[in-house]
Amino acid sequence: VSRQLKEEIRRGFARLEDPLAGLLAMLESSGDWKGKGHSLGYCITTELQLWMKEHPAVPQSGTKLKKLQARVLRMLSQCPANLLDPLISIYQLHTADRNCLLEHVSHLYLQGDYKEAAILSIKLKLQPDQDVEKMCTPLLLQDKANLVEDYVREYPELQSKLLQTLDTWCDPSFNIRDIMRPYQGLFRYKPEKFNRRVLSKLVFRLLERFNVDPALCPNVINQRHLRTLNYLFYKRFVEKTMTEENWAEHIQSTVGENQWLQGHLVQSLLHHCDACGVARWARHCRVPPEMLPRAVAEELQKLHVQDRVEEVTKADNYEDSKKKDYYQLPIPRENIHFLQTWEETLQCWEKVLQPGQVVGVDMEWKPPFGMVGKPHVALLQLALKDEVFLLDLPQLLKQAEAEGDKEKLPRFIQMLYSDAAITKLGYGMSGDLSSLAATCSALKDTEKQMQGVVDLLAVDKQVDRQSPECSHEDRGVRQPEKGLSLLVQHVLGKPLDKTEQLSNWEKRPLREKQILYAASDAYCLLEIYERLCKDPKSFSLGPDLTENLMGKQSKKPRAKKQLNKQEAPSPSGQECQGPRTEPSCPPAPISPREFSVVCDNMLQGLGRYLRCLGVDVWLLNNEDDHRKAAEIARQEGRVILTSGLPYQTLRSQVGEGRCFSVNCSAKAKEQALQVLRHFNVQVSLTDIFSRCQ
Repeated sequence: VSRQLKEEIRRGFARLEDPLAGLLAMLESSGDWKGKGHSLGYCITTELQLWMKEHPAVPQSGTKLKKLQARVLRMLSQCPANLLDPLISIYQLHTADRNCLLEHVSHLYLQGDYKEAAILSIKLKLQPDQDVEKMCTPLLLQDKANLVEDYVREYPELQSKLLQTLDTWCDPSFNIRDIMRPYQGLFRYKPEKFNRRVLSKLVFRLLERFNVDPALCPNVINQRHLRTLNYLFYKRFVEKTMTEENWAEHIQSTVGENQWLQGHLVQSLLHHCDACGVARWARHCRVPPEMLPRAVAEELQKLHVQDRVEEVTKADNYEDSKKKDYYQLPIPRENIHFLQTWEETLQCWEKVLQPGQVVGVDMEWKPPFGMVGKPHVALLQLALKDEVFLLDLPQLLKQAEAEGDKEKLPRFIQMLYSDAAITKLGYGMSGDLSSLAATCSALKDTEKQMQGVVDLLAVDKQVDRQSPECSHEDRGVRQPEKGLSLLVQHVLGKPLDKTEQLSNWEKRPLREKQILYAASDAYCLLEIYERLCKDPKSFSLGPDLTENLMGKQSKKPRAKKQLNKQEAPSPSGQECQGPRTEPSCPPAPISPREFSVVCDNMLQGLGRYLRCLGVDVWLLNNEDDHRKAAEIARQEGRVILTSGLPYQTLRSQVGEGRCFSVNCSAKAKEQALQVLRHFNVQVSLTDIFSRCQ
């Protein structure tokens, strides 16, 4: 709105004896304000609202105001949403007679203007005096769940009433058509959106949003537990990807002492097991004998503890056969540490929070079968080259709270993720961090602050699946690999054993298989990273893995700013290439005899070429860890020559300018020229072949 128009509007108000009546007369006689957007009527109304704040004597009261309020009410159902708040404020509708307001909303409802009735009720805070089921039913039939949520947002009692109503409709014995029948001629009627599945999702969304006790909705909770039960049977008896111990834990926690679910458990067992098997599981899940068929009840009486011997033997044989098919942890069992106290954890952090450290990070949580809200992390795994730490997060958080220092754990985790000198490896880290934030609210901004992070999910989309490393024997009817397991298979030759993935990670103590699975999940990231750094070409990856991995961890614009910080200077040799980054004052010229370097193991060709020119070169062997280059550089004052991801790790371990990233795709001669130019090394004829080759 132009300044001139605003001034003209305000002069008009000043000339009017009754600005409120004048505005109303203008709106009633003009159709301009009924359209969407900022009409002239909208501009005049909002200017009056501002003008009245500057002239507090203008607002009226008494009979005259009541008459104006009655006229405004008739207009509200027709006016656009952006005019509602200004008109309610100007004409003080919150002070109007409540019965009149309720009567007006009721009139809108009876006319079939359900959306308008609900919006006006929300604006005027009339919900406590209305029937929540009556107001919300037509809105749900019109697929306006968001408006229903707004309607009950500020009223816990109405939230509970609405959820109980929705839960009643989700009872399988309830005829949902009885609800729909009176509204069949409804405008924008969407009966396909009004079914138990959609309503169940809405119930879970509202339970989470309003933090209501799920026990209020037994029908919806039971139905979800039943779906979980069916899924567990599928995983165990059809897909056969879940161990017996793992399956038993979940069945027991899902069914509990709920007799309705116990009945479904027995029926499912009868489809997949003989009478003896049904009896054994019925005893395990404490199913009352009177719920069992006669043949199963008879078997139950015969059961003895020795019946498990055969199963255990089978399980042992199965474990032995699995070792040759799946990725095996290359470190001894005693190097896997399960940490439940802060004394142990502090020792872990001293090792992890070292500049130049490379850490495989993973998290586990109880599968969200029937769970409301985000799952909470039960285990945080941190893998180093020689050991793995498994942090019992619930126990550590509980201990920190008891000691009056809730921020202890978040502080350490934020230090880890925000330190650019520590390389963190993960797979699908965004999901992990989301659950971490749900576990501890102080960590909700971790993803925005993280630096030095490599998400291997990005490289998973680029690895050449046809590379020779991908060849493997057909392993029978096992389910095809996916996710991290597939990446491990392609890069390291064997997939991960994921039979413990859906374990109950909150149950303590953890089983030995769970501990080994959790450690493997984190440690394999280190081995993938090392293999890709050493031999990117075998997987059709570019030489600059930092661009491939670090540069694609997030597509969100807000994360780009953080990424740019951690990528400057670029670890692909651009720190020193081209005029835009070339130092304005080059270093003083030196001879090859004065220049000593240590070449990382992917640059052996460059190292041999530099040695031909008289440079003092130390070459890392193929089996050497990249970090050995930093040790040699510090001890002997050498410059590190490296490429790709190791640059991120190594540059933080030596002085400024003592680590240089070379373009790995260039030929040895081009690489050598790049190095010589950057360090201003002047080669003479007498330098060539001056060192032993």
